[in-house]
Amino acid sequence: MRRGSRQVGWGWRILLIVVIAWGLSACAPTERRVQAAELANRRIRVTATTTIVADLVRQIGGDRVEVISLMGPGVDPHLYKARESDVWKLMRADLIVYHGLHLEARMADVLAGMNRWALVVAVGEAIPPEQLRYPPGERIPDPHIWFDVRLWKRAAEPVAQALSRLDPTHAPQYRSRLLAYQQELDLLDAWIRTEVQRIPPEQRVLVTSHDAFGYFGQAYGFEVRGLLGISTAAEAGLADVQALADFLARRRIRAIFVETSVPLRYLEAVQEAARARGWSVQVSGPLFSDALGDPGSPEGTYIGMIRHNVQTILQALQGE
Repeated sequence: MRRGSRQVGWGWRILLIVVIAWGLSACAPTERRVQAAELANRRIRVTATTTIVADLVRQIGGDRVEVISLMGPGVDPHLYKARESDVWKLMRADLIVYHGLHLEARMADVLAGMNRWALVVAVGEAIPPEQLRYPPGERIPDPHIWFDVRLWKRAAEPVAQALSRLDPTHAPQYRSRLLAYQQELDLLDAWIRTEVQRIPPEQRVLVTSHDAFGYFGQAYGFEVRGLLGISTAAEAGLADVQALADFLARRRIRAIFVETSVPLRYLEAVQEAARARGWSVQVSGPLFSDALGDPGSPEGTYIGMIRHNVQTILQALQGE
């Protein structure tokens, strides 16, 4: 409870700064009208929350955008606490893009409060409610929509719409880049479907640190198990570890996967518990779940990250 209270406290402190900023910017509506003409002659300043969202903006905006990501590689957005320095990154932005669907946890109020300072867009809101996944017992949707490439293709649309709204002069360029990127995503989706055929259906079992891959399993025919839930905020208990170890031994699963944004110790406990049951399981990976890899690396883009994950999963399940 104390951890949550500290997060709320930080959120309200930051929101207070934003409110003060509103009071100091009585002419903000006029400034917004000036920007519409001004942005045709300079790059649009975009602040994104996660590396995955930041990459999406870069793909659509190209050299017309200057993108800052609040969270870096390996950062867990479920646990991220907004810092005071983040306020200034948000306040300098023409456009703020976040994921939504409760991925950014306690930052949601802060982000929504910025809508008078900048144009604010949540890409997750582009997904029709009926296509969202609700794990058993959960009242909020699973936010990890990017693991179904077809859903991420839809998430690109509000980015192009927002850029076009701010900078109508270059709207045809944003539309063209959107369509080109969506074609790349169609090819990626087709590639995944071809690759997974190399694994017999009964062996398509994906066990990971937390339940981030539900959309992946739903889209590409994998049974998915996560030690933690859809958020990493909860700790894994002994019963969770023992239940997963029983599952691995019973189903003779040969590999489980660590994620870059979740500590390895959770799966090491599962590995030990499975060994106590006479079954040896390999900890493979890492998989990228809530954040991309380092900038400039193949995994530093969404497409590169997905390709890495699929290849890593197939190699481990095939025993390569």
